[in-house]
Amino acid sequence: MIIPSATYRLQFNKELKFSDAKKIIPYLSSLGISTIYASPIFKAKSGSMHGYDVVNPGKLNLEVGTDEEFNELIKECKKYNLNWLQDIVPNHMSYSSENKMLIDLFENGPSSRFIDFFDIEWDHPHARVRQRVLAPFLGKFYNEALESGELKLSIDKEGFYIDYYENRFPIKMESYVDILSLRLNKLRKTLGKKHPDVIKYQGILFILKSFPSRDELDERYDQIQFAKGIIWELYTSNEEIKKSIDDVLIVMNGEKGNPDSFNLLDDLLREQYYRLAFWKVANEEINYRRFFNINELISLKMENEEVFEYVHKFVFKLFRDNKIIGLRIDHVDGLFDPTTYLIKLRDEVKEAYIVVEKIIDLDEEFPPEWDMIQGTTGYEFTNYLNGLFTSRGREKEIDSAYRKFINHSYDYERLVFEKKRLIIKTLMAGEVERLAFLVENISSKDRRGVDFTMHGLMQALDEFLTYFPVYRTYINKDYLSQRDVDLWIRTLHTIKRIYPRYTKEYEYIAKLLTLDLADHFGDEQKKDALFFTMKTQQLTGPLMAKGFEDTTLYIYNRLLSLNEVGGNPGKFGISKIEFHNFNYKRLNKTPHTMNATSTHDTKRGEDVRARINVISEIGKEWYTKLKLWNNLNKEFKTLIGKEYFPDRNDEYFLYQTLLGSYESFNKDNENYIKRIKEYVIKAVREAKVHTAWIKPDEEYENAFINFVEKILEIKDDNKFLNDFIPFQNKISYYGAFNSLSQTIIKMASPGIPDIYQGTELWDYSLVDPDNRRPVDYTRRNELLQEIKEQKFYDLSTFNDDIICGKTKLFIIHKMLELRKTYKDVFDSGKYIPLGTGGKHKFNIISFARELNDKIIVVIVPRFLTGLIKEGELPLGDFWDTTCIRTKIKKYNWTNILSGDKGESENELMVKDYLKNFPAAVLINK
Repeated sequence: MIIPSATYRLQFNKELKFSDAKKIIPYLSSLGISTIYASPIFKAKSGSMHGYDVVNPGKLNLEVGTDEEFNELIKECKKYNLNWLQDIVPNHMSYSSENKMLIDLFENGPSSRFIDFFDIEWDHPHARVRQRVLAPFLGKFYNEALESGELKLSIDKEGFYIDYYENRFPIKMESYVDILSLRLNKLRKTLGKKHPDVIKYQGILFILKSFPSRDELDERYDQIQFAKGIIWELYTSNEEIKKSIDDVLIVMNGEKGNPDSFNLLDDLLREQYYRLAFWKVANEEINYRRFFNINELISLKMENEEVFEYVHKFVFKLFRDNKIIGLRIDHVDGLFDPTTYLIKLRDEVKEAYIVVEKIIDLDEEFPPEWDMIQGTTGYEFTNYLNGLFTSRGREKEIDSAYRKFINHSYDYERLVFEKKRLIIKTLMAGEVERLAFLVENISSKDRRGVDFTMHGLMQALDEFLTYFPVYRTYINKDYLSQRDVDLWIRTLHTIKRIYPRYTKEYEYIAKLLTLDLADHFGDEQKKDALFFTMKTQQLTGPLMAKGFEDTTLYIYNRLLSLNEVGGNPGKFGISKIEFHNFNYKRLNKTPHTMNATSTHDTKRGEDVRARINVISEIGKEWYTKLKLWNNLNKEFKTLIGKEYFPDRNDEYFLYQTLLGSYESFNKDNENYIKRIKEYVIKAVREAKVHTAWIKPDEEYENAFINFVEKILEIKDDNKFLNDFIPFQNKISYYGAFNSLSQTIIKMASPGIPDIYQGTELWDYSLVDPDNRRPVDYTRRNELLQEIKEQKFYDLSTFNDDIICGKTKLFIIHKMLELRKTYKDVFDSGKYIPLGTGGKHKFNIISFARELNDKIIVVIVPRFLTGLIKEGELPLGDFWDTTCIRTKIKKYNWTNILSGDKGESENELMVKDYLKNFPAAVLINK
């Protein structure tokens, strides 16, 4: 197995192709990267900017590059000793006309080769989708789309299909008989019964009436191709047949203004293997599993062996051909049985480096049963590291500022529960209803549950899902951990206390979820109970993601740097002891897991968070600024009814966002305003307070956009900007120290440091798609070459370097060089927390990595707003008596960043090693 020393995430799309990546390989190698960490590169829906909407996992995405270009890229990587870690998507595919497997399923239904590929419930209790899959893509109600002529029956060489804007839905072969028979008698009269083409035409009808079933798949597919070929040949070569079929299409497509004229098309659509529906129908009545609540992504039955082999065949070949060294598994929690999936994956690629995208709560541990993989993509590290730079002692000040400014107080935990409940009621009611049907199926055969009503079961499930505290459990037929049982029992006790009305239903469901089944349960009932449990586990993750990540994190705005994927905004900071314990556990359990600070999914870039964390140090000054800015900008709010908008909570959100992302030295203010306007609209729609994706409120959104435009307008008399920019410069200055410190810690902590594209310089990006903007690699390479010419940092350039981010690039390069040189130390060396003493002991974080006689010591500062003035540097004698307390024997030390040297035993005086750079990474000589 090849363990990376550092990964670099590349987001491949039409703006970053294989050919583009090939050009930057020398730069990435020179920077010190060991492994390209690639977004999905498989054939995706046309125009995809992220690659997670795969339509064919067995081919490369031609919008990104050809097979030849990919091979050339891999060859270039090998030339520079770079490996490749590939992101794959086993949970879902694009629900679109470009997904040929899905189109085949629509056309052939139960006779499709892919009938068991997608997670569809064909035997749904609701008759409208029984033996049909819901296709919720209409922009209006079905009857309106039909009678407005938006649904058109058409034909091409692939056969008959329904055309709806960019979507096309095939007509099942059995329905061709009705279409082709509609004008048959007239065609016979026109051409004559014995005309060769009429005979062919009738021959095709005969074939269509006696199509082979699923038991004769090869013959069926052969006949489909034969029938379509003849129909298209007749259509394109015989004008009378073309006119006849065109007449049929005109008749079936109806006449706008004449509702009855659409009856034929309506009848045709009702007999298809899909049900076209208004997109909102999916929120309440759905029979396929989506990715979260995204209708356009349909989930796979990865537990099916045939599906597993089909989806992974190509990527396994890439591994066996030595083109990739490992896999990153997207949304592993979405799978029916993640543990079994990972076991099968490991069996197939025994020497692959494997990590999963898995969100772990701050108080949660990595599933112990997953010891077959290396770890996660690092969200938990992001939040623990970020918490180190949040001033825990100032929590009350920030609480007070937030409460006073918005004239309201949020109970964070209660808000999470409320928003999860909102998602259940508005976006996932259909999924919850299906779980209730599963329970009813079990309870109706059991005298202990025969009196439960659907309403009662729905209510009980709502409570379980609302109050379940983490993303999911991993119970399966082979594994039932006490940890998972305890989570469900804890939830049971919580809901019984809060809302005891359905206690009997709660207790019954809890026994099913923990497989604590009655003795009289037969094998079939036990099987049903396990299925219910595993389907419930699939839903808790998406629900948490939508209720917490995509709703609560846009409402509870106390300190936005804490509002991160996998974080807990209710926990104000992480102590040094907590962080050290976290790192120690990771070293012992998942030493090669990933350390991330920015990803394609983080809510804001790492340097935006680092700036916003500064606010936690100056709560009183922050509140003073809030009051002033609110007063200066109130004239730009819009009166709607009796209230002025945007509201105070959104205004509070905006000011933090601006402090974190504004670049006063960047003259492209117009583009920045555009980015902020797009971002705030996304934010308020996610919050679902005044507007939402499902029902946008243009009046509120326009009020917010207008507010942004006015307060950011560059002009001499803009009183807000005149006050904001100096304060933002201050935040930016101290935030830079946070960024430099967190970069060093990430590079030296147990795990594999991951760098998201472009973040080797300052990253002031917001949530996607803002973080997918093109990266200027020419500029980065120029700066890197300047850095490589100097052995140690040149302190005289610090102020200029801080502005452009060169200092961060310098640190990354030096640390990556160190990791390559001392790979064994970082891969398997001890993690030793180091205590601090003296005048500024609270403001220093320190630890060591040790293997045999090689020791690397990290010393970084934090919380500097009360210690130095803006523009000053925390160097040398400033640190006074501050020391690092070690049990390390006497050594000579060198700071690899500055060249500062010293000799010490048991105590390291910080002032000796931070003379020429405000942080230290020491190596013993």
